[in-house]
Amino acid sequence: MTMRISRRQLAARIAADIPEGSIVNLGIGAPTLVADYLPEGAEIILHTENGMLGMGAAPAAGLVDPDLINAGKQAVTAVAGAAYFHHADSFAMMRGGHLDVCVLGAFQVAANGDLANWSTGAPGAIPAVGGAMDLAIGAKHVYVMTDLLTKQGESKLVEACTYPLTGAGCVSRVYTDHAVFDVTANGFAVRETFGEHTISTLEAATGLRLIDATAEERS
Repeated sequence: MTMRISRRQLAARIAADIPEGSIVNLGIGAPTLVADYLPEGAEIILHTENGMLGMGAAPAAGLVDPDLINAGKQAVTAVAGAAYFHHADSFAMMRGGHLDVCVLGAFQVAANGDLANWSTGAPGAIPAVGGAMDLAIGAKHVYVMTDLLTKQGESKLVEACTYPLTGAGCVSRVYTDHAVFDVTANGFAVRETFGEHTISTLEAATGLRLIDATAEERS
């Protein structure tokens, strides 16, 4: 019984939701995969906080330019018309509300949209908040890309975060390998399920009361 989709399938799902004309920042880790699935010809401009506007997808093998990297030190490409600028100017763009969408990973997302996505001690985690705090409060829409469950089977969607917050009430939508959730004034609303999931199976997995977003829209 299929109950989840792959990380690349999830990246493609997120890419399909990014509106034409958006300026977008893709966070370190899995969110960078979204760049590979943006519709060809769409006017979606990628920003990276280390100082680039007009970032492209990952380069083909043998075509890596060591001077073109994203904030996670991964090799990227530049589209025609790309611009480069000082790190401080990049953060001014983020803090000034000039980004339409950012896609971030998460350890926890609370029902009120609080985000916890940094750690001081988790193995393999970046030991600082980095630019995520600025992105979380500066972007007009914050999308989270994450597995629904931890390796221990605990839900990353929670009633209230127990980890240090990156941003308060900032998340608009959560894309997980099991389903897509909107953050609403009444809690998490299930927008789309993957595999054979239902509202009931997702409630069992998360321990939360969930809303059917599509049912509310039909009423």
